[in-house]
Parts: sequence; C-alpha cells; structure tokens
Amino acid sequence: IRELSEFLPYLKSLSVVPVGLSRYREGLYPLEAFDGEDAGRVLETIHRWQDRLYEKWGRYFVHASDEWYLLAGQPLPREERDDGYPQLENGVGMMRMFINEFQEELEEVLAKEAYPGIKESLKRTITIATGKLAFPTVRDFARQLMEAFPGLTIHVYAIQNHFFGETITVSGLITGQDLVTQLKEQKEHGEDLGDTLLIPSNMLRSGEQVFLDDLTVGDVEAALEMKLTAVETGGKEFIDAILYPD
Repeated sequence: IRELSEFLPYLKSLSVVPVGLSRYREGLYPLEAFDGEDAGRVLETIHRWQDRLYEKWGRYFVHASDEWYLLAGQPLPREERDDGYPQLENGVGMMRMFINEFQEELEEVLAKEAYPGIKESLKRTITIATGKLAFPTVRDFARQLMEAFPGLTIHVYAIQNHFFGETITVSGLITGQDLVTQLKEQKEHGEDLGDTLLIPSNMLRSGEQVFLDDLTVGDVEAALEMKLTAVETGGKEFIDAILYPD
C-alpha cells in the first residue's frame, strides 16, 4: 500500500481481496485461509491507510473487498467511503450497492397504489440459491419481502462448494452438480421448494446458460423439476424476479 500510494493521483484505486483457496493444492506452497480475527486485522490496516490518504488526497484509494467485512463480522462501509465504486468488479462495494438498491426498490413498491392488490393476490413459493458469503444478506431480503407479502414463501439456501472446496464461498464459483445435489437433499427431507429456483447470474458462464462444470440450465431444471431463473445482481432485478414472475 505504501509503495503504490506513491503513484497517487495518477493511480486511481487499489483493492485488497482475500485469495480463494481451492482443495486442488497438492504440491503447491502451503497457504492458510483467513479467519475472522485475521480479517479484522486486515481491516484495521486498510482503514488506517484510508484515513491517512484521504486527509492528503481527498480519496480513500485503498479498498477492502466485501468479503473482509463479512468474514470479520463488521458492518459494510458507508457508500461514500467507496470513492464512487471504482473497484466494483473486484467485489468492493457490490454488497453495499445491492443492499441500497434493494431498500430503495422495496420502498417504491410499498408506496405504489398497486401494492395492496399485489399483496392480496401474490401466492407463490420459490427457492433462492446463493453462496455462503451472500447468504445472510439474501436471507434478510427474503424475510422483508415475506413480511410485506404474506402469501409469499421464500426458501434461501447457501450452497456449499464441494467441487472447489468449502473455503470457496462466492456464488460465482458454484457448480451445477453442487446445486442439484444439495437442493435434491432438501426435497428428500420434505421441503416444498416451489416451482421456481432463482440463482445469481454469475453462477453461469458469461453470456451462456452453462455452469462451470458444463451442466446446463436445462440439466438443472430437469434434475430438480423446477424452472430456473438467473437474476442480475441488482435490487430491482431481485425484487422483480420474485414479485413479477411473468
């Protein structure tokens, strides 16, 4: 951080992201995954540098990815601390933006004249599958929607990544086989998963209807006997996919 900050203001931003360690590490240098205590120390260092650099340049410059805050059990930073989301594609501020968009969209939906009618008529059971990292946030979104729409039942499942290893917690590396196996187990235990499965679009290869392990959307739909809908990571898209299935 010290060396790269010397390139300010020409270097715009720097992100710090914990490396994902898969289970395929035979013969590689031994590395250990970060735990919550480690993440707290990383955030202390980053926050100290942010304050120092902001005082000099009016820019926080170095940013911790959302994983650090979730792993440390700390609240996500305020939106203004993200410097306009320059590192969004590296997972910096993505969760904060998602939360803000969801709250704004939900408030708009509840304020609409059509809300009482939708509240009365909406009767459906759906399932949402996500990664371990985003699970608490998505589960809280589901809770708020079920409170606003009593006829709505939403099951949210955190899919364990057995394919790459359970230390991989992001939704973008979940495979079709892990998705099918774990949701089938829920069905076998008597859970009514409904007729629709929502997944974040990053579970699929970019521009394709294929998971990382080459299973297709059609394969998963056939195995689970459910319609699968991939949803873009945005608050409006998330709510629309649940309230307006057509």
